[in-house]
Amino acid sequence: MSEAGNRLRRLLAAALIAVFGVAPAQTLATVVQFETVLGNFRVNLFDNVTPVTVANFLDYVNNGAYTDSFIHRSEPGFVIQGGGFTYDGSLQFSAVATSGAIPANAAIVNEPELTNARGTIAMAKLGGDPDSATNQWFINLDDNAANLDGQNGGFSVFGVVIEDGQDGGMDVVDAIAALDRENLGGAFATLPVLSASTGAGPDASNLVIVNSIVVLDTTVDTGADLLPATNVTANPPPAPTPAPVVDSGGGGGGGGGAPGLVFLAGLAVLVRLRVTR
Repeated sequence: MSEAGNRLRRLLAAALIAVFGVAPAQTLATVVQFETVLGNFRVNLFDNVTPVTVANFLDYVNNGAYTDSFIHRSEPGFVIQGGGFTYDGSLQFSAVATSGAIPANAAIVNEPELTNARGTIAMAKLGGDPDSATNQWFINLDDNAANLDGQNGGFSVFGVVIEDGQDGGMDVVDAIAALDRENLGGAFATLPVLSASTGAGPDASNLVIVNSIVVLDTTVDTGADLLPATNVTANPPPAPTPAPVVDSGGGGGGGGGAPGLVFLAGLAVLVRLRVTR
């Protein structure tokens, strides 16, 4: 946008704030790129809508926690899930895995503001604990609003896969979901693999490795066309305030009051960090 256009946008924002006391909705469009063995895809993060969740995710990204991690769960038609494990050559694929687990920071507060539509990324968390998300994330393969928007306080959508022609977009995500899966128990009950593993279990050659997640862009953008719908299940709209009756001021015998205005009150752990169908 030209400098003149930017000045006009700033003036418009200032006018809206002066008149209505609110700023126009914006999305701080941090864009990250997932670089996987099956190709790259980009995700636009919703910094202003879910600031705590985005800051938490970017902390793991910037610290390199997701480097050489892998997709450990695939549920075709539902989600793919990652962010929990790296393959370091010694990971034991079992019901209780410790080696290779990505160290988790403190859990964060839930921000179920947006619906779990296809292509959105959200945080996994403990069952029965809305404020328990740490490092594991999942990407919705379908519209999972009916299931996930209300489950466990709602799952915090904090970004969406971009179909911008620069990378594979959801084609890459869908390709991961189309892979064969192996049941190795626990967190690895639906592990996607590039090829069948031997009795020793998968290794770096047949896991869906996320080589890295890198920040590409931190500029501010309106991003209105990228925002999914509001999560109305976890965040029901407030009930309208009852209409007050204005006293007519009439004396003596009786005069009905004139109706007043209606004021609206504003417009699975290894297994623990799992979302359930």
